[in-house]
Amino acid sequence: MTRGGRSLDTSAPQREVGTCGQFAARQPRWRVFPAACGRALIRWAGRVTSGLACPAEDGVTGETILWRRLDRPGHEYARLSRDRAQWQLTGVAVFQHDQQPCRLDYTVVCDGQWRTEVGRVTGWMGDRSVDVVVSVSTSGTWHLNGTACTEVAGSIDLDLNFSPSTNLLPIRRLDLSAGEEAQVKAAWLRFPEFTLEPLEQVYRRVDHARYRYESAGGAFVAELTTNAVGFVTLYPKLWVAE
Repeated sequence: MTRGGRSLDTSAPQREVGTCGQFAARQPRWRVFPAACGRALIRWAGRVTSGLACPAEDGVTGETILWRRLDRPGHEYARLSRDRAQWQLTGVAVFQHDQQPCRLDYTVVCDGQWRTEVGRVTGWMGDRSVDVVVSVSTSGTWHLNGTACTEVAGSIDLDLNFSPSTNLLPIRRLDLSAGEEAQVKAAWLRFPEFTLEPLEQVYRRVDHARYRYESAGGAFVAELTTNAVGFVTLYPKLWVAE
C-alpha cells in the first residue's frame, strides 16, 4: 500500500530512525536558506533541494484533495504543487492508531520526472514524537535520517504506508495507457515503525480512471479509482475522497 506544507523548524532537537530502524536522538541536520518570496533552499546530508516556505507564490499551481479513512476514524488532506522544475506533495493525516490519536505532516519533493528527491514526516502518535527524513543522493543512494539504506537501492518512489497520496507519484510518472502495466520498486516507509523497506509493485491501467494495483508479489491487490490529477479517490476498505 502507499502513502500541508510548512516551513522547516531547525531550532528544536529531533529524533531519527537509525540503521533504517530504531529511533535515536540526533541534532538537526536540515539547513534552510531563505530566498525571495518566502522560497527556501533546504540542505540535507550535503545535498541542496528547493522547498516551499509559503503557501503560494508566482509560478506555483496546486491541486488539493480530502480523504476519509474507511478502516478507522481519520481524515487526510493533501496538496500537489509545482514550482519551476520540481513537484511537491504535502499533506496532513489525522487518525486513530491503537486507541491513540495521531497527526502526521508530510512533504515529498520530486524532480520534473516524478522521481523522489527528499521526503519528511513529522508529528506524533499518542505521546511519541515523529521526525523522519528520507533523502536520495545524486548517486541514487537512499538515506533514512542520514543512514544509507542499501535494501531499497534502485527505488524511484517514496511510498508512505499511512497515506494514499504517494500512489500519485508512479501513476503520474508511468503515464500508462488503458491496458498497459508496469512494474516498479518503491522505498516503502512502514507505519508505525518508520523503517524503510523495498516494495515491488505493479500498476495496470484498466481505463481512464481505474488502476489494478498489486504489491509484494500479488499478496496485496486493489482496484484504485483516480481523478484527473492522479490522486486516488477510492482505495477500497481504506480511503475515500470527500
